[in-house]
Amino acid sequence: MKFLLDTHALLWALADPERLGPIARDLLTDPEHEVFVSPVSIWEIEIKRSAGRLEAPPDLLRDLAEAGLEPLPVTLQHAHAAGCLPRHHGDPFDRLLIGQAITESLTLVTVDSAFPNYDVELLPADQ
Repeated sequence: MKFLLDTHALLWALADPERLGPIARDLLTDPEHEVFVSPVSIWEIEIKRSAGRLEAPPDLLRDLAEAGLEPLPVTLQHAHAAGCLPRHHGDPFDRLLIGQAITESLTLVTVDSAFPNYDVELLPADQ
C-alpha cells in the first residue's frame, strides 16, 4: 500500500509514535508499504511553528530523511484537484493533501473528521 501522512500524523510518527494507533503504526512501519510526506505539511508546520502555535522536531528535514519517508512533490494536477474539491473543508493545507491523495491513489493517514466527506481512501491515524 501507499500512504500519505496528514500533518498531525507526520508529527506523531516523528516525535511521538505511540500516539499512532497500533494498526496505523504497524502499517506505516512495514517496509512493504511506501509512506509519503507532502511539502505542504512541512510548510504548514513551519508557518505554525513561526507563529508560536506548534512545537515540532527542531531538525524536521533531517528527521524525515532518517525515517525513510518519501517526499511527494506538489504538481499542477494536485493543485487542480484540490481546487475542484467540494467545500467540506476550508483548510488549504488539508485540501491540497486530499487532492494529492486522490490524484496519486494514496491512502491518507489522518484523524481529521472532515476528510471522510471526500472520495479519498483513509487510514485512521489513531487506530
